[in-house]
Amino acid sequence: MVDAAVITQLSSKPGFIAALDQSGGSTPGALRQYGVKEDAYSGEDEMFRLVHEMRLRIMGAPSFTGDKILAAILFERTMDGLANGKPVPTYLREDRGVLPILKVDKGLLPEADGVSLMKPMPDLDSLLRRASSLGVVGTKMRSVINLADRKGIAAVVDQQFDVAGQIGDHGLVPIIEPEVSIKSPDKAAAEAIMRDEILRRLEKVPGDRKVMLKLTIPSEANFYGPLVDHDRVARVVALSGGYSRDEASRLLARNRGMIASFSRALVEDLRASMSDAEFQAALARSIDQIFEASTTKH
Repeated sequence: MVDAAVITQLSSKPGFIAALDQSGGSTPGALRQYGVKEDAYSGEDEMFRLVHEMRLRIMGAPSFTGDKILAAILFERTMDGLANGKPVPTYLREDRGVLPILKVDKGLLPEADGVSLMKPMPDLDSLLRRASSLGVVGTKMRSVINLADRKGIAAVVDQQFDVAGQIGDHGLVPIIEPEVSIKSPDKAAAEAIMRDEILRRLEKVPGDRKVMLKLTIPSEANFYGPLVDHDRVARVVALSGGYSRDEASRLLARNRGMIASFSRALVEDLRASMSDAEFQAALARSIDQIFEASTTKH
């Protein structure tokens, strides 16, 4: 059973979720954005050491606290690392007032029927047990929708909700993320099909459980209102999806009940070469802007 205080923070506290979960395939891009080129490191271990240092710098900044950040989504290797001598999930909860959430998917299968399903996760139960023991309160998993194909979108939603049930069995809150690509030639049509399919599956969620939804900001403002208002949904959060922070924040502010869960948009101004003062000021500006878009609607 999920702790009531956790559900309260995730479902109703003002703020947003920081996505710090770039994994193997996206890590080089995250480091490039941070100003660290591929020739600055050799091998996967050194790459992950550098990105872990970047994440520690973010998490330790004065502005990165529960005052404006509800939770942080972590990559598995980040969850297993240390911050200030403590396991990262413990550090986030005790020192920063931020709930730890774990990215659990292992990447995407090749596209079929206009979508990319998640790869199989045969070790998910053992990962969830380990995450729970470290104080993680929820999970996130991502699929991608490129076309308005009803068969493909139904398959994505069914897979997401089936795995969410397995996650809920471990007392964790699942964040379901069927990302509609902002480059989709029929984005609005894909969103309409996806919303219908999510509503269909929400009716099957047991009454004592809630899920969260992480969705691309819709083409039509407030299109996800029925999901925001559903009693099985703890929160609807928005991914930045390739939009700049300015554009993502502008679009998010038009959508009632949606808060941010930005990754690239959160850290787009941060550089390894910055002094601590410069870094902290840039991150504080980003957090303030995203918090405003998540809490003040136009």
